[in-house]
Amino acid sequence: MRHWLIFLVSLGMTALATPTAASDASAARIPILVELFTSEGCSDCPPADAFLQELDQQPVPGAEMIVLSEHVDYWNHGGWRDPYSSAFFSQRQQVYGSDFALPSVYTPEMVVDGSNQFVGSNQSAASKAFAKALAVKKIDIRLTATATGPDEVLRSHVETAVLPKGQKADVYAAIALNHAESHVSGGENTGRHISHTAVVRNIVKIGSLRENQSFTRDIQLKFPANTDPSNARLVVFIQEPHQGKVLGATMEPLPTR
Repeated sequence: MRHWLIFLVSLGMTALATPTAASDASAARIPILVELFTSEGCSDCPPADAFLQELDQQPVPGAEMIVLSEHVDYWNHGGWRDPYSSAFFSQRQQVYGSDFALPSVYTPEMVVDGSNQFVGSNQSAASKAFAKALAVKKIDIRLTATATGPDEVLRSHVETAVLPKGQKADVYAAIALNHAESHVSGGENTGRHISHTAVVRNIVKIGSLRENQSFTRDIQLKFPANTDPSNARLVVFIQEPHQGKVLGATMEPLPTR
């Protein structure tokens, strides 16, 4: 924790010395997408889960931390399963593992902007990754979202700025729970009470972008089973193909009914 506080202080001092940084009240914050691959069956994961909750409180000057908690399913065994786990998240992590040339995937793993990975509770590595991410200009995304009707369908309008020349990317939307809690009945955390933030229920590709193109679309996303819209957020992000670098991201809390 001490290193993390030192990082925040030093980053704030840098911002004050930079004319275009967050010291200007009108300056836009830079979005940083933070994905945490975790599991309730992993004894090393709760500290990383707690760290993600800290990041969701927006502690980094000049940054808009957009966090996602993705629960893998390879810790499920002996008749017990993490209630938020999915093979999809395990597969998504496997792609990152290949991209980063890792000998194997692991939990807890934190991936920042699709560009850096490290143990999810390693705040020193996190501070370095966030500093790098703050230096990268992002593509703007404008988003409106409303949960409507008894059909539990999220209707949203997504617009992006133009993709620069020579680039191509995919556009993704994710529905995540703002808060979740579990009393764990299996795995290495048996008997523990664990809380989570931004627990992803689904991620879907909603389109693609090519150079000199923008993205404008109305989308409809079905809420996964047992998902309360009043406890959910919508995250949209732009990522280079094959889960490459994240080029832009935004988050919108869903309005309560």
